[in-house]
Amino acid sequence: MQLTVSGLPVFIYTGGQSFTPAQPVVVLLHGAAHDHSVWNFQARHLARHGFSILAPDLPGHGRSGGAPLASIEALADWLAALLDAAGVRHAAIAGHSMGSLVALQAAAQFPDRITQLILLGSVAPMPVAAPLLSAARDDRATAHAMINQWSYTFASQLGASAVPGISLTGLNRRLMERQGDNVLATDLGACNAYEGGLAAAVAVRCPTLLLCAERDQMTPRRAVKPLHEALAGVADRARMISIPRAGHAMLAEAPDAVGNAIRSFLTRH
Repeated sequence: MQLTVSGLPVFIYTGGQSFTPAQPVVVLLHGAAHDHSVWNFQARHLARHGFSILAPDLPGHGRSGGAPLASIEALADWLAALLDAAGVRHAAIAGHSMGSLVALQAAAQFPDRITQLILLGSVAPMPVAAPLLSAARDDRATAHAMINQWSYTFASQLGASAVPGISLTGLNRRLMERQGDNVLATDLGACNAYEGGLAAAVAVRCPTLLLCAERDQMTPRRAVKPLHEALAGVADRARMISIPRAGHAMLAEAPDAVGNAIRSFLTRH
């Protein structure tokens, strides 16, 4: 599905089903140097269980036009414009890694529009290691290797996959290679510079789910505690679930567990 948002073309995956704003709408936001395809399994799963799916390629990513936006706040504003373009007044938002910061900021900034919030692989603040920031600017191949090493479990490094015959790390490397030259550096810079996460969490009013991977090296569960406490301090509806045997790339390493957790949360609320 194609939409025009702020004058630029945006590609949106709808989970293989026709998009119907009359059904409950779920927006799925990808992370740094990724596109909608990281959500393919979960998008199809939710679309076949009564939800209308909007899984966009963020500006400058995948098949969407324009340049990547340089701040989380700008991406949150863009998300509101996307909902307007799709004719959607209310939606649940799920975001992974960088996408989780966008979802968090949007939930705080537009509380009358966001009905549920799902944060996967999220911490606030989300500092990025200086060597990775440097490599993202000057040596993308090295940056991609670092991300794969930190995002996937040892089993995935050795070739284990929920989909037989698929190399998860190889697939992720090719996905990052397909993005524009400055996309990864811009995305990581936006994550590193975003300082409003805990303040945004205090402003969130909707039911919230945090999905933390048991073996996440990039956003480990212990680092999620400040964000969880900020969310739970406002309302007692902020729940945290651990996804076993998965790393930061939980969408790929534990697709069933992630999809079932999201659907269960959306159905319950």
